[in-house]
Amino acid sequence: MQVFARSLAKKTVLMSDGTVVGILHNITADLKTGLLLSVIVRPAKNTNIPELEKKDGFYIIPFDTVKSVSDYIVIDRKMVKKMRC
Repeated sequence: MQVFARSLAKKTVLMSDGTVVGILHNITADLKTGLLLSVIVRPAKNTNIPELEKKDGFYIIPFDTVKSVSDYIVIDRKMVKKMRC
């Protein structure tokens, strides 16, 4: 599957249970390997998802937890919980 970065700009990010996380702000990548490392999400108003790491007001979510990318970016909530343990 090929996805262009510009098509990801400002996409809504959801947890797999439908919880709105926020809006995609940025993506980090390993410049040597080209692997995507994390998605950086601007939280939705009044959103608090304790299992997600928050830094400087943004959620930092490992890219390995991304379940799908289409109209939304869907994060696998079970996988996030496993990674936090």
